[in-house]
Amino acid sequence: MHIVLGGTGHVGSALARELIARGEPVTVATHNPDHRDEWLARGAQVALVDVHDTAGLRRLFRQGRRLFLLNPPAAPSTDTDAAEKASLYSILAALEDSGLEKIVAESTYGAQPLERAGDLGILYEMERGLRKLGIAHSVIRAAYYMSNWDASLDDARERGIVRSFLPAGFRLPMVAPHDLGVAAADLMTAPADEQALRYVEGPRRYSPSDVAACFASALGRAVTVEEVPRDRWVEGFRELGFSQPAAESYAAMTAATVDGLELADDPVRGATTLREYIDALAGVA
Repeated sequence: MHIVLGGTGHVGSALARELIARGEPVTVATHNPDHRDEWLARGAQVALVDVHDTAGLRRLFRQGRRLFLLNPPAAPSTDTDAAEKASLYSILAALEDSGLEKIVAESTYGAQPLERAGDLGILYEMERGLRKLGIAHSVIRAAYYMSNWDASLDDARERGIVRSFLPAGFRLPMVAPHDLGVAAADLMTAPADEQALRYVEGPRRYSPSDVAACFASALGRAVTVEEVPRDRWVEGFRELGFSQPAAESYAAMTAATVDGLELADDPVRGATTLREYIDALAGVA
Protein backbone atom coordinates (compact mmCIF):
# COMPACT_ATOMS: atom_id res chain seq x y z
CA MET A 1 0.00 0.00 0.00
CA HIS A 2 1.23 3.47 -0.95
CA ILE A 3 0.39 6.23 1.54
CA VAL A 4 0.29 9.74 0.09
CA LEU A 5 0.72 12.39 2.78
CA GLY A 6 -0.65 15.66 1.48
CA GLY A 7 -2.70 13.68 -0.99
CA THR A 8 -5.27 16.41 -1.68
CA GLY A 9 -2.79 19.15 -2.63
CA HIS A 10 -1.51 19.89 -6.13
CA VAL A 11 1.39 17.44 -6.12
CA GLY A 12 -0.02 14.79 -3.80
CA SER A 13 -3.25 14.50 -5.78
CA ALA A 14 -1.30 14.29 -9.06
CA LEU A 15 0.76 11.44 -7.57
CA ALA A 16 -2.29 9.62 -6.19
CA ARG A 17 -4.03 9.79 -9.58
CA GLU A 18 -0.91 8.50 -11.32
CA LEU A 19 -0.49 5.58 -8.92
CA ILE A 20 -4.17 4.64 -9.28
CA ALA A 21 -3.79 4.76 -13.09
CA ARG A 22 -0.88 2.32 -12.74
CA GLY A 23 -3.05 -0.08 -10.74
CA GLU A 24 -1.29 0.59 -7.44
CA PRO A 25 -3.15 0.53 -4.08
CA VAL A 26 -3.26 4.02 -2.57
CA THR A 27 -4.29 5.58 0.72
CA VAL A 28 -4.75 9.34 0.53
CA ALA A 29 -4.00 10.98 3.87
CA THR A 30 -5.82 14.25 4.51
CA HIS A 31 -7.15 16.30 7.41
CA ASN A 32 -10.17 17.45 5.38
CA PRO A 33 -13.16 15.06 5.31
CA ASP A 34 -14.67 16.98 2.37
CA HIS A 35 -12.28 15.13 0.02
CA ARG A 36 -13.23 11.66 1.21
CA ASP A 37 -15.98 10.77 -1.30
CA GLU A 38 -13.98 12.06 -4.27
CA TRP A 39 -11.03 9.79 -3.55
CA LEU A 40 -13.15 6.79 -2.65
CA ALA A 41 -14.84 7.18 -6.04
CA ARG A 42 -11.40 7.19 -7.69
CA GLY A 43 -10.57 3.87 -6.05
CA ALA A 44 -8.32 5.08 -3.23
CA GLN A 45 -8.63 4.51 0.48
CA VAL A 46 -8.81 7.65 2.60
CA ALA A 47 -7.26 8.26 6.03
CA LEU A 48 -8.27 11.31 8.03
CA VAL A 49 -5.27 12.36 10.08
CA ASP A 50 -3.73 15.48 11.59
CA VAL A 51 0.01 15.81 10.94
CA HIS A 52 0.47 17.03 14.51
CA ASP A 53 -0.98 13.76 15.86
CA THR A 54 2.28 11.81 15.95
CA ALA A 55 0.74 8.63 17.34
CA GLY A 56 -2.06 8.72 14.76
CA LEU A 57 0.46 9.22 11.95
CA ARG A 58 2.53 6.26 13.15
CA ARG A 59 -0.57 4.04 13.21
CA LEU A 60 -1.30 5.08 9.64
CA PHE A 61 2.27 4.52 8.47
CA ARG A 62 2.23 1.00 9.90
CA GLN A 63 -0.65 0.16 7.56
CA GLY A 64 1.43 0.80 4.45
CA ARG A 65 4.73 -0.12 2.87
CA ARG A 66 5.72 3.07 1.07
CA LEU A 67 5.13 6.72 1.90
CA PHE A 68 5.11 9.93 -0.11
CA LEU A 69 6.11 12.67 2.32
CA LEU A 70 5.11 16.25 1.68
CA ASN A 71 5.35 18.59 4.65
CA PRO A 72 2.17 20.69 4.42
CA PRO A 73 2.54 24.43 3.89
CA ALA A 74 1.43 26.63 6.78
CA ALA A 75 -1.09 29.42 6.42
CA PRO A 76 0.81 32.65 5.61
CA SER A 77 -0.98 34.47 8.43
CA THR A 78 0.99 32.31 10.91
CA ASP A 79 4.68 32.11 11.72
CA THR A 80 5.16 29.75 8.79
CA ASP A 81 8.66 28.57 9.70
CA ALA A 82 7.61 27.64 13.23
CA ALA A 83 4.42 25.93 12.06
CA GLU A 84 6.14 23.95 9.31
CA LYS A 85 8.93 22.86 11.63
CA ALA A 86 6.33 21.62 14.12
CA SER A 87 4.59 19.49 11.48
CA LEU A 88 7.93 18.21 10.15
CA TYR A 89 9.10 17.14 13.61
CA SER A 90 5.80 15.32 14.18
CA ILE A 91 6.14 13.45 10.87
CA LEU A 92 9.77 12.51 11.50
CA ALA A 93 8.91 11.24 14.99
CA ALA A 94 6.04 9.17 13.56
CA LEU A 95 8.41 7.56 11.07
CA GLU A 96 10.47 6.01 13.87
CA ASP A 97 9.49 2.35 14.24
CA SER A 98 6.91 2.79 11.47
CA GLY A 99 7.97 -0.33 9.60
CA LEU A 100 7.92 1.45 6.24
CA GLU A 101 10.22 0.00 3.60
CA LYS A 102 10.61 3.19 1.54
CA ILE A 103 9.91 6.93 1.60
CA VAL A 104 9.77 9.39 -1.30
CA ALA A 105 10.03 12.95 0.00
CA GLU A 106 9.23 16.23 -1.75
CA SER A 107 11.96 18.81 -1.21
CA THR A 108 12.90 21.90 -3.22
CA TYR A 109 15.56 23.31 -5.52
CA GLY A 110 17.96 25.33 -3.41
CA ALA A 111 17.41 23.40 -0.16
CA GLN A 112 20.26 24.47 2.13
CA PRO A 113 21.09 25.02 5.81
CA LEU A 114 19.38 28.37 6.32
CA GLU A 115 17.31 29.72 9.21
CA ARG A 116 14.17 31.79 8.67
CA ALA A 117 14.20 31.28 4.90
CA GLY A 118 11.11 29.18 4.40
CA ASP A 119 11.26 25.90 2.52
CA LEU A 120 14.94 26.28 1.68
CA GLY A 121 15.93 25.63 5.28
CA ILE A 122 12.99 23.56 6.49
CA LEU A 123 13.14 21.02 3.67
CA TYR A 124 16.91 20.78 3.99
CA GLU A 125 16.26 19.85 7.63
CA MET A 126 13.74 17.28 6.42
CA GLU A 127 16.37 15.70 4.17
CA ARG A 128 18.81 15.52 7.10
CA GLY A 129 16.16 14.00 9.34
CA LEU A 130 15.38 11.28 6.80
CA ARG A 131 19.04 10.30 6.55
CA LYS A 132 19.08 9.66 10.30
CA LEU A 133 16.09 7.29 10.24
CA GLY A 134 17.72 4.39 8.43
CA ILE A 135 14.72 3.90 6.11
CA ALA A 136 15.42 3.66 2.38
CA HIS A 137 14.35 6.94 0.82
CA SER A 138 14.51 9.06 -2.31
CA VAL A 139 14.25 12.84 -2.47
CA ILE A 140 12.69 14.99 -5.18
CA ARG A 141 14.07 18.52 -5.29
CA ALA A 142 11.21 20.16 -7.12
CA ALA A 143 11.49 23.29 -9.22
CA TYR A 144 9.27 26.32 -8.61
CA TYR A 145 5.67 25.13 -8.88
CA MET A 146 3.80 26.46 -11.91
CA SER A 147 0.77 26.32 -9.63
CA ASN A 148 2.27 29.19 -7.61
CA TRP A 149 0.98 31.40 -10.44
CA ASP A 150 -2.64 30.23 -10.00
CA ALA A 151 -3.35 33.20 -7.72
CA SER A 152 -2.32 35.58 -10.53
CA LEU A 153 -5.18 34.56 -12.82
CA ASP A 154 -7.73 37.08 -11.55
CA ASP A 155 -5.32 40.03 -11.69
CA ALA A 156 -4.17 39.00 -15.16
CA ARG A 157 -7.77 38.73 -16.37
CA GLU A 158 -9.16 41.83 -14.68
CA ARG A 159 -6.19 44.22 -14.48
CA GLY A 160 -3.71 42.91 -17.05
CA ILE A 161 -0.91 42.41 -14.51
CA VAL A 162 1.10 39.62 -12.95
CA ARG A 163 2.54 40.71 -9.61
CA SER A 164 5.97 39.19 -9.01
CA PHE A 165 8.55 39.30 -6.22
CA LEU A 166 11.06 37.86 -8.68
CA PRO A 167 12.66 40.19 -11.25
CA ALA A 168 10.66 40.18 -14.48
CA GLY A 169 13.50 38.72 -16.53
CA PHE A 170 14.78 36.23 -13.95
CA ARG A 171 14.66 32.72 -15.43
CA LEU A 172 14.31 29.79 -13.08
CA PRO A 173 13.22 26.15 -13.27
CA MET A 174 9.45 25.68 -13.08
CA VAL A 175 7.41 22.47 -13.09
CA ALA A 176 3.79 21.41 -13.34
CA PRO A 177 2.28 19.36 -10.50
CA HIS A 178 1.37 16.57 -12.93
CA ASP A 179 5.00 16.10 -13.91
CA LEU A 180 6.05 15.97 -10.26
CA GLY A 181 3.36 13.34 -9.71
CA VAL A 182 4.75 11.21 -12.53
CA ALA A 183 8.33 11.55 -11.23
CA ALA A 184 7.19 10.65 -7.69
CA ALA A 185 5.23 7.65 -8.96
CA ASP A 186 8.34 6.37 -10.74
CA LEU A 187 10.27 6.53 -7.47
CA MET A 188 7.42 5.09 -5.38
CA THR A 189 7.23 2.02 -7.61
CA ALA A 190 11.00 1.51 -7.98
CA PRO A 191 12.73 -1.30 -6.02
CA ALA A 192 12.56 -0.72 -2.28
CA ASP A 193 16.30 -0.36 -1.87
CA GLU A 194 16.72 2.07 -4.78
CA GLN A 195 17.58 5.51 -3.41
CA ALA A 196 17.93 8.67 -5.46
CA LEU A 197 18.14 12.46 -5.38
CA ARG A 198 16.18 13.79 -8.36
CA TYR A 199 15.87 17.36 -9.53
CA VAL A 200 12.60 17.73 -11.45
CA GLU A 201 11.65 20.66 -13.65
CA GLY A 202 9.71 21.43 -16.82
CA PRO A 203 10.85 21.38 -20.45
CA ARG A 204 12.74 24.67 -20.08
CA ARG A 205 13.25 27.52 -17.64
CA TYR A 206 10.91 30.49 -17.47
CA SER A 207 10.74 34.05 -16.15
CA PRO A 208 7.85 36.12 -14.78
CA SER A 209 7.82 37.86 -18.18
CA ASP A 210 7.17 34.46 -19.76
CA VAL A 211 4.33 33.95 -17.27
CA ALA A 212 2.78 37.27 -18.31
CA ALA A 213 3.12 36.35 -21.98
CA CYS A 214 1.37 33.02 -21.38
CA PHE A 215 -1.49 34.73 -19.55
CA ALA A 216 -1.74 37.27 -22.39
CA SER A 217 -2.02 34.44 -24.92
CA ALA A 218 -4.56 32.51 -22.87
CA LEU A 219 -6.74 35.53 -22.02
CA GLY A 220 -6.47 37.42 -25.30
CA ARG A 221 -5.37 40.68 -23.69
CA ALA A 222 -2.17 42.54 -22.82
CA VAL A 223 -0.59 41.38 -19.55
CA THR A 224 2.53 42.89 -18.00
CA VAL A 225 4.67 42.13 -14.94
CA GLU A 226 4.23 44.35 -11.89
CA GLU A 227 7.57 43.81 -10.16
CA VAL A 228 7.76 44.29 -6.39
CA PRO A 229 11.06 46.09 -5.64
CA ARG A 230 13.47 44.24 -3.38
CA ASP A 231 13.32 46.90 -0.68
CA ARG A 232 9.53 46.35 -0.48
CA TRP A 233 9.46 42.56 -0.39
CA VAL A 234 8.55 42.31 3.29
CA GLU A 235 5.94 45.05 2.95
CA GLY A 236 4.60 43.39 -0.20
CA PHE A 237 4.10 40.06 1.52
CA ARG A 238 2.44 41.83 4.44
CA GLU A 239 -0.02 43.42 1.99
CA LEU A 240 -0.96 39.90 0.89
CA GLY A 241 -1.91 38.93 4.45
CA PHE A 242 1.37 37.38 5.61
CA SER A 243 2.36 37.70 9.25
CA GLN A 244 5.51 39.68 9.95
CA PRO A 245 7.61 36.51 10.59
CA ALA A 246 6.23 34.86 7.45
CA ALA A 247 6.86 37.97 5.34
CA GLU A 248 10.46 38.15 6.52
CA SER A 249 10.96 34.44 5.89
CA TYR A 250 9.52 34.55 2.37
CA ALA A 251 11.58 37.66 1.57
CA ALA A 252 14.73 35.82 2.70
CA MET A 253 13.77 32.80 0.60
CA THR A 254 13.22 35.03 -2.43
CA ALA A 255 16.59 36.71 -1.90
CA ALA A 256 18.40 33.37 -1.67
CA THR A 257 16.70 32.27 -4.88
CA VAL A 258 17.57 35.41 -6.83
CA ASP A 259 21.12 35.66 -5.49
CA GLY A 260 22.24 32.08 -6.07
CA LEU A 261 19.71 29.42 -6.96
CA GLU A 262 21.33 26.01 -7.32
CA LEU A 263 20.65 24.60 -10.80
CA ALA A 264 20.83 20.96 -11.78
CA ASP A 265 23.04 19.92 -14.70
CA ASP A 266 20.90 16.94 -15.68
CA PRO A 267 17.39 17.26 -14.21
CA VAL A 268 14.40 15.05 -14.88
CA ARG A 269 12.32 17.10 -17.31
CA GLY A 270 8.56 16.91 -17.35
CA ALA A 271 6.58 17.37 -20.55
CA THR A 272 4.15 20.14 -19.50
CA THR A 273 5.07 23.60 -20.80
CA LEU A 274 4.20 26.78 -18.95
CA ARG A 275 1.85 27.76 -21.79
CA GLU A 276 0.01 24.45 -21.55
CA TYR A 277 -0.31 24.82 -17.80
CA ILE A 278 -1.65 28.39 -17.96
CA ASP A 279 -3.98 27.59 -20.87
CA ALA A 280 -5.53 24.85 -18.71
CA LEU A 281 -5.69 27.17 -15.70
CA ALA A 282 -7.49 29.82 -17.76
CA GLY A 283 -9.87 27.28 -19.26
CA VAL A 284 -8.54 27.49 -22.80
CA ALA A 285 -9.64 24.45 -24.82
